[in-house]
Amino acid sequence: MEQISDRIVEAYTGEYASGKSEVAVNRALDLAGSGREVTLVDLDVVEPCYTLRPIKKELAALGLNVVAWETRDTVGLGEAGTILKGEARWALRRSGDIIFDIGYGVEGARTINLIEDLEEELSFVVLAVVNASRPMTATVNDIVEHVRMMGRVDGLICNTHLAEETTAEVVQEGALLVSEAARHLGLPVVATTTVTEIARRIGPTDAAGNPIRALTRYMPRTFW
Repeated sequence: MEQISDRIVEAYTGEYASGKSEVAVNRALDLAGSGREVTLVDLDVVEPCYTLRPIKKELAALGLNVVAWETRDTVGLGEAGTILKGEARWALRRSGDIIFDIGYGVEGARTINLIEDLEEELSFVVLAVVNASRPMTATVNDIVEHVRMMGRVDGLICNTHLAEETTAEVVQEGALLVSEAARHLGLPVVATTTVTEIARRIGPTDAAGNPIRALTRYMPRTFW
């Protein structure tokens, strides 16, 4: 997706089990790997089952600035410790690229409104991560309805998967569904994401002509 300035500011949201956090983490690491200054912000406060807390130090060691709670700081705050970390609200005042991991569903999308200085950030885009294998986003109509309910969305990421049972065929079928939904919505499909092994099997583009981004899986070991 074309950026208005050299600065990249992206918020990733999506339905439960869409893989939005994995996509956000990988995007941040890819940018950092190219020598860019990147801050990854955990803004997932809608009952997260998977959080960035357990891998915060690992991600920092890989070159990211990570705005997220330490697990020890959230003990006693409820099942997932969903209180907002104040530093996250002011992340746009940091230099470099900013990647937000936003909470799931419509409620998660509303969390975007908590970000300060948003109206002045011309590079800001919201990307909805869609897993066409999930019941709520399993058809073109479902995807269209889901995305429209989320408010502002500037593009889609197809992340169709069945966890360990994912195949190239599953990814390609999802790519076609998400691309058709994107056409109805008048939105671009920014990329189709999948694990590295399947990405290599598919090639640089999916069945609908969208670019493929390879993912390294970090989130399975972050269950709260």
